[in-house]
Amino acid sequence: MGKVTGFLEIDRQDRSYRTASDRVRNFKEFVIPPSQRELRNQAARCMDCGIPFCHDAEGLRGCPVNNQIPDWNDLVYKGDWKQASMNLHSTNNFPEFTGRVCPAPCEASCTLNIIDEPVTIKSIECAIVDRAWRKGWIRPEIAQSKTGKKIAIIGAGPAGMACAQQLARAGHKVHLFEKNAKAGGLLRYGIPDFKLEKHHIDQRVRQMELEGVKFKYNSHVGVNVNPKKLLKKFDAVVLTGGAEMPRDLAVEGRDLAGIHFAMDFLPQQNRRVSDEPIGDMEPILATGKHVVVIGGGDTGSDCIGTSIRQGALSVTQLEIMPMPPEKEDKQMSWPEWPMKLRTSSSHEEGAVREFGVMTQSFEGKNGHVCKLNCVRVDEKLQPLDGSDFTLKADLVLLAMGFVSPVHEGLLKTLGVAFDKRGNVEATTSTYKTSHPKVFAAGDMRRGQSLIVWAIREGRQAARAVDLELMGVTDLPH
Repeated sequence: MGKVTGFLEIDRQDRSYRTASDRVRNFKEFVIPPSQRELRNQAARCMDCGIPFCHDAEGLRGCPVNNQIPDWNDLVYKGDWKQASMNLHSTNNFPEFTGRVCPAPCEASCTLNIIDEPVTIKSIECAIVDRAWRKGWIRPEIAQSKTGKKIAIIGAGPAGMACAQQLARAGHKVHLFEKNAKAGGLLRYGIPDFKLEKHHIDQRVRQMELEGVKFKYNSHVGVNVNPKKLLKKFDAVVLTGGAEMPRDLAVEGRDLAGIHFAMDFLPQQNRRVSDEPIGDMEPILATGKHVVVIGGGDTGSDCIGTSIRQGALSVTQLEIMPMPPEKEDKQMSWPEWPMKLRTSSSHEEGAVREFGVMTQSFEGKNGHVCKLNCVRVDEKLQPLDGSDFTLKADLVLLAMGFVSPVHEGLLKTLGVAFDKRGNVEATTSTYKTSHPKVFAAGDMRRGQSLIVWAIREGRQAARAVDLELMGVTDLPH
């Protein structure tokens, strides 16, 4: 723990943001980091709570990667930042990612969250790793001996990157196949730069390359790379692709121009920021348009922030579920993740939010969407009489989540079994699929989830593969 009486003496003070009017002018990160003194004070608030739910061992609450949060809070309080970085990296391969885009279930389960004053765990985590990069403490960890085993990992998102790094450090030859031109998965092609600038990914890629990971870009396994050839060439294959099949909205007028999936819209802007070509797709821009985002989650929030920065005339977000309470009932929820109203930085930039709204149909003019016909619904999602209304829309972005990985191509060629939700079937004890040489981890196995779960599963799958190939393993569970 930090200071024994710290939580009694020091109020919670989290990171601040640049003003909305300033930050919407570009796609750069806008978080203002606390000073070293402020961070030390916040770390001092970590209390001797007996059972630190913030790093629950089973990942049912708190941090799925099992970050030893009280330990590195204490180290920050004592000023031992280098040891704090070593401790943090012992459980998390990429804390600069989680310190920026994780929703921080650790803070929700913090004992001090009982009074709505949790330790600023996410900010401290981010500060530790950022300082470690600046000081040169983060270096390649090159295996001293090689096993001679070759492993193919398909999908260079956070699960694939974590799995690849762990296996390379165990001495295996690791080839990481990625269908896009660069690594990162949704971190690069989904999450906007104002939440995560891509140089953070690039520096990890450089570290991993020096550790021996071979990145194979523009390699869409199942399309321009034959999966069966990989089975012959490699000792094991790990599937770490995403759950990329989006949930659609099958209503009248869905085929009108101007209605797009969020994951057709967001990657384009990320590519523009990185001076990467957007490909053959029609450019999707919110500039000068009335934008409606359907879906109330993080992806919808990212669509809002991106649309505002592109110069949208208005942005409205629709959520079919009723508006959650602004404050949760601690006795009913803590230390579990609470259901409550969450307002993101993008919401604060000027979006209108509507809850309990169902889109019944789209209307168009000259083949292009111009209007949504909506109705308000009750808690059972049944339409309320007389609540019909319309919304003007020049651009509609569908951000209603994802249902499963894409089955065509890679997965059907390999012949792996699926669970009842359409994800690749594999247990968390072995991460083995129905094919004896194929493993699966991350969103492709568990469905759409958080970056911390992707990193956790990538690490655990690496341990399972190492154990399968070598009979023993020193990789952490």
